[in-house]
Amino acid sequence: MMAERDEPTGALVRPYAVTRGRTRPRLEIALEALVETTVRGRSAGAHKGGTGREHQYIAALCDGRLQSLAEIAARMQLPLGVARVLIADMAADGLLAVYEPTSLDDANDAVGTELLERVLSGLRRL
Repeated sequence: MMAERDEPTGALVRPYAVTRGRTRPRLEIALEALVETTVRGRSAGAHKGGTGREHQYIAALCDGRLQSLAEIAARMQLPLGVARVLIADMAADGLLAVYEPTSLDDANDAVGTELLERVLSGLRRL
């Protein structure tokens, strides 16, 4: 894993330079979505060939532990929009797995609804 002083971005790198001027991600990713490096991402990071420093840092940061989009942006000291573009690119290339939060409005989320009802019932008993 890279040392803190090896962080890829900072005051000298403009955010638009990191994304090559793009402001819209290839995939929509929620702020709280969890990100993890895939097997392909680990092997690409080991070669350090076709990916930039930011991509390598994200792959190392998410290798072995889930990180939210917000956490990655904060650790890299990047605006959320820039981090979102980078992560979306890497996910589209199969280097990262993105786990979107599930919606409580889902009809298939009976377990989540049941859990919330039990919590509410328990709170009322207090």
